[in-house]
Amino acid sequence: MILGKVTGTVVASAKHAAYEGHKLLCVMPIDETGASAGHDFLAVDNAQAGVGDTVLVLKEGNGVRQILVGDIKATLPILETIVAVVDEVHAPEASA
Repeated sequence: MILGKVTGTVVASAKHAAYEGHKLLCVMPIDETGASAGHDFLAVDNAQAGVGDTVLVLKEGNGVRQILVGDIKATLPILETIVAVVDEVHAPEASA
């Protein structure tokens, strides 16, 4: 699982038929403090997320296909899907 911040939406007029009706969002991985923790990637939205939302992303193909089976083709090579919109992150402070 990856904690991320939605940074944008993807609009495509020509796409695979399995993507019809599914929102693609651009997500920036973040750490528990909200700082950037990697490069942006695309994820299928499965939690009604929007730009600016902090989200939890499942980034594992088999798990993603299990979530999306029946919704879009199980053989579609999708590696990332947004599974939750995060309200708060509580991280314990490191002890000195």
